[in-house]
Amino acid sequence: MPARSLEVGGQKWEVYPSGHITQYTQDEYALLFSRGGGKDREVRVTRYSPQGTRSREQAFAELSDAQLKELFEQSQPSFTSPEAGYER
Repeated sequence: MPARSLEVGGQKWEVYPSGHITQYTQDEYALLFSRGGGKDREVRVTRYSPQGTRSREQAFAELSDAQLKELFEQSQPSFTSPEAGYER
């Protein structure tokens, strides 16, 4: 699935659904927000529960930019999330 671009606070972020499946399978999805590259790459993660649509791809496509910005505001740094490689 192609990433979407989002501008937040003058910074360009790429947004895409995570391939990680949670215990809630079809009820909850993770989104990854990333910017930069190499060792300067920053990744943030959030989860959301789409209303109505169950396909991860379709739910992602239906999110407006305003909804993505709201989800970005709720996101956490990547080191706190298994979707971005966090391990206990």
